[in-house]
Amino acid sequence: MDEKKHRIEMTGRERLSVCGVEDVDSFDDDRVVAYTVEGVMTVKGAELRINRLNVEDGELEVEGIIDSITYEDGHKTSGGGLFSKIFK
Repeated sequence: MDEKKHRIEMTGRERLSVCGVEDVDSFDDDRVVAYTVEGVMTVKGAELRINRLNVEDGELEVEGIIDSITYEDGHKTSGGGLFSKIFK
């Protein structure tokens, strides 16, 4: 299996496009937590919403007021994220 490349692109502080997403663990108006090929990525802000999510292609698009993007080392653990639980 080919490892997907990780890339983020921001337009202002209002739109974030991410490639290399493996799953989304959780999301609400203030935070989106996603598993990426580079580790766990947390996006914090206000009025956040996921406009597009395609884990098959590894794409995620978030809109809202983005305050920060942080990473933790490590990849998805067994159990999966929110969407893998819903679509089992």
